[in-house]
Amino acid sequence: MKRSNPIAQIIPKMRENPFVQCSPAGQRASADAAGAAQKVTAGGGQAAQKDAKQRRQIQDTASLFSAIVESSDDAIISKTLAGIITSWNKSAERLFGYSADEAIGQPITILIPPDRLEEEPRIIKRIEVGERVDHFETIRRRKDGSLLDISLTISPIRNDEGMIVGASKIARDITDSKRGQEKQLLLLREMNHRVKNLFALATGLVTLSARSAETPEALAAAIRERLSALARAHDLTLPSLQADEVKPNRETTLTALLKTILAPFQTEGRLILIDGCDAAVGESSLTSLALLLHEFATNSAKYGALSSLKGKLHVHLAAADQDIHVIWTESDGPPLPEKAGPEGFGSRLARATVQGHLQGTIDHEWKQEGLVIKLRVPMERLGA
Repeated sequence: MKRSNPIAQIIPKMRENPFVQCSPAGQRASADAAGAAQKVTAGGGQAAQKDAKQRRQIQDTASLFSAIVESSDDAIISKTLAGIITSWNKSAERLFGYSADEAIGQPITILIPPDRLEEEPRIIKRIEVGERVDHFETIRRRKDGSLLDISLTISPIRNDEGMIVGASKIARDITDSKRGQEKQLLLLREMNHRVKNLFALATGLVTLSARSAETPEALAAAIRERLSALARAHDLTLPSLQADEVKPNRETTLTALLKTILAPFQTEGRLILIDGCDAAVGESSLTSLALLLHEFATNSAKYGALSSLKGKLHVHLAAADQDIHVIWTESDGPPLPEKAGPEGFGSRLARATVQGHLQGTIDHEWKQEGLVIKLRVPMERLGA
């Protein structure tokens, strides 16, 4: 007896009518199969959507990272372990002068001065073991050959398997900050030099003043006056401190120095005239010359034209034969003796300053109408 195959009977009917009614069990099996198929289809769609979303996120992140690199103020460069440049952002173009087309494919040594080529192998060795190099200060060379101070941060680049295949470099121009540090160091050295000189001058002032002072009070007064004159002269060469820069002011002029020294003696009714040419006074000559001019003024205030309310002082400056001539002429003061007494501080200071440091000459004429001092100093020495 031939057995019937129910599946074989159902399939043709399903082919004829896909909506053929089956038994409850068959209906459940069919529904389960259809649900499973729908789940598979739905699951595949969700996976595809998730994958597409992840791809968009990766692309967005890559685009954002690329934009950050391109817009960075720092030069960002990548290279192989063999030292061949593989990427080059806009800041690298601005900093080093090479375009991306010129730089990519070239050895990184095009940026390294010859005397610093040994740095590259040392850096590569550190990168190969996965080490990061932070804030390494060095010097690099631009396309035009000029040098600049930079700070480098170097990190290893790994592939998908985690192998180190290259290095990324972030270079920052620190030329301005280095110059600022050099200026600070220069000013510190200058301050140290000034302090030592001032101590030496102060010691000399005490010694010389003690020789001519008759009482402790007179000694104290003389030292105070001379130190004050020294301080005023010192102010003329202090650096100019501004909000955005520090500029050393290493010299002043003879006219400015005279006005500073004579300012305390300028009173109503007294004529103090300074005229003629002008000349630069260098830092090394300034303090000694200021003391010398202060002695002229002090002596005049004690014994000469500046001791009288109606006294007159005329200081004329003239240039001749590479020399500067200072003619100090007093008038309308009390009568002066033909010659001063024993050599005092002013005479010793004049000899040491004029004949020694300034390599010039000085002459005094004690006239009835007032003292005339003729000082000659080579311009080269005055401006030193």
